[in-house]
Amino acid sequence: MVLVNEVYIEQIKSIKQYVDGLSELLIEVVGDGASIGFLPPFQHSNAIKYWENVLSSEVILFVAKINNRVVGSVQLHLCTKQNGAHRAEIAKLMTHPKYRRKGIGLSLMQKAEETAKQEGRTLLILDTREGDPSNKLYTSMGYIKAGRIPKYAESANGELDATIFYYKTCPIVEY
Repeated sequence: MVLVNEVYIEQIKSIKQYVDGLSELLIEVVGDGASIGFLPPFQHSNAIKYWENVLSSEVILFVAKINNRVVGSVQLHLCTKQNGAHRAEIAKLMTHPKYRRKGIGLSLMQKAEETAKQEGRTLLILDTREGDPSNKLYTSMGYIKAGRIPKYAESANGELDATIFYYKTCPIVEY
């Protein structure tokens, strides 16, 4: 059991300082079976390459740190289409397997939602593999199941798993 004293959530503007910690996180969660676009075994060089290309003007990245160790992350993808300036997608919520069920995922989601509101986004969307523990987190936060697509993504065992799409509407906050 890992004791968690204080979780610090930080928005990342430059990946350089965090690339090793984020790469370790990605390798751990993929190795543990997370359905976030990659299959094990996941190579360190591929993880670095992924993280070096994540940040852009439409992607906001948050990390969760405990004692300066990266233990989680989430991305907020701002829609840049003219007809979608009111929406954003929550993507790749990750918590290190040794730090799960300690509120880290919830804290990351809350920070992403807060930032989305500050960016004037009133609709949030996301998807996750059917049956994953994250489904409970999302519904507990008020996300509404919009639909299910069967055979959406391949898992480590070669089977095709369904994904569930969720959405949440958020009121505009004046700052």
